[in-house]
Amino acid sequence: MRREPRQGKGNVIRAMFEDIDADVYVMADGDDTYPAEAAPEMVEKIVAGYDMVIGDRLSSTYFEENKRPFHNFGNRLVRGSINFLFGTHVHDIMTGYRAFSFTFVKTYPVLSRGFEVETEMTIHSLNNNLRIYEMPIQYRDRPEGSVSKLDTVGDGIKVLNTIFQMIREYKPLPFFGGLGVIVALIGLGFCLSVAVDFWHTGLVARFPTLIGAVMLIIAGLLLIITGIILDVIAKNDRKTFITDTNKFAFLHRIHIN
Repeated sequence: MRREPRQGKGNVIRAMFEDIDADVYVMADGDDTYPAEAAPEMVEKIVAGYDMVIGDRLSSTYFEENKRPFHNFGNRLVRGSINFLFGTHVHDIMTGYRAFSFTFVKTYPVLSRGFEVETEMTIHSLNNNLRIYEMPIQYRDRPEGSVSKLDTVGDGIKVLNTIFQMIREYKPLPFFGGLGVIVALIGLGFCLSVAVDFWHTGLVARFPTLIGAVMLIIAGLLLIITGIILDVIAKNDRKTFITDTNKFAFLHRIHIN
């Protein structure tokens, strides 16, 4: 048994990934909500070549077994947001029942400290086009007498903040480009209103409005340019990740043989 002095699920997972070397890793919450009998099949999928296997609760019994309506709403909100932004169809973003390959574990940077780590794992995998397999599992609610450490509101805010930060990092062009288009359109709208006045009167009566509108258009263009630059950097980071992953997998195969 190993102890981790830093509080938070993310810190525990980080220590586990750093300290333990194995061909396959299985992660499950210790609240007796996930079926242990599903683990062998999850391991088989990793051995078959998948990077991460997700124990999909939401396609089976989660919404019937879970008695916390805000958790159900939160899972739907997170799932819909991430699938929309990444153009995917992952069913369970936040499940705590997963299996990982050795290469995934040793190349995945655990940044989150708490329960938002599962969302971070999923976004990381989708962004880097890793091999994900979803396995429906029979979720059951927590046993009577057990107490959840989850703070529905607090942890929900942390999860949403994680999504916001990772979208900004992994999808900078839609993030900054979309924001820039909105700001530029607002500035263009004010410019048009000043132009209409000038058309009717031949005078520019609202110089402060015109100056502010031009500044908004410039700010919008700068945001779009920022998004383009960061998008190029993000693509180069993905290329570097793939190269590093291939090298790590190759060295691991040599070590095994």
